[in-house]
Amino acid sequence: MQTNEKTNDVSRIDDITAFIAEKSFPCVGAKSALNKSRMRVSEFGALGSADATQSLWKALIRYSQEFPDPGAVPVSFVAVFDDVQTDESGFEKRLWQQLQALHDHDRAHGIVWDRSVSNDPTKSDFSFSVGGRAFFVVGLHPGASRMARRTPHTCLVFNFHDQFETLKASGKYSSMQDAIRTRDAALQGSVNPVLARFGESSEAIQYSGRAVESNWKCPFHAQGSKND
Repeated sequence: MQTNEKTNDVSRIDDITAFIAEKSFPCVGAKSALNKSRMRVSEFGALGSADATQSLWKALIRYSQEFPDPGAVPVSFVAVFDDVQTDESGFEKRLWQQLQALHDHDRAHGIVWDRSVSNDPTKSDFSFSVGGRAFFVVGLHPGASRMARRTPHTCLVFNFHDQFETLKASGKYSSMQDAIRTRDAALQGSVNPVLARFGESSEAIQYSGRAVESNWKCPFHAQGSKND
């Protein structure tokens, strides 16, 4: 099922689902979620705007409520935003502005960080938290250097952190990652250098898709401790 927060334009949602459905698209998890009707796709206006933040925050809470225990069958939430011509650094900046705004919205409503993960983006157990639920975030946009991330429209994909833990515990995560890497290399000619095994380094470096510098510092700052 796909949903559309902006009812006046469904073509962007169609474009994104068609992109994921393409045979060459490497992420087998996203393909599974789409094929099994476990992908939710909605539009939210301008990335980082106040209106987008409020609507996206509410949508992610509904999404969490819909899948309190997603199990091992992949599920994803794709937030589609208005198109803005920007390079990878510009997109990365806007991505973190949006995530910071979501976190600030959480705090304004008294919602604490998911206690199962760190709120420090330098830590290997960091994962982004919205509504008290941890997510692995994947940024995609038309200006991406990696073809797998070069979507026709700007998107943020939210995947449940606890589902990754479930897949890892079952042994399915490693085989899925190997399949993605093989397909990514076939598409691009090389594996994305920012990809790391889940839990081996901070996932923050992977969010934007840009090959960040060795001295890169995440611009995100959590308010207080994760238990506040």
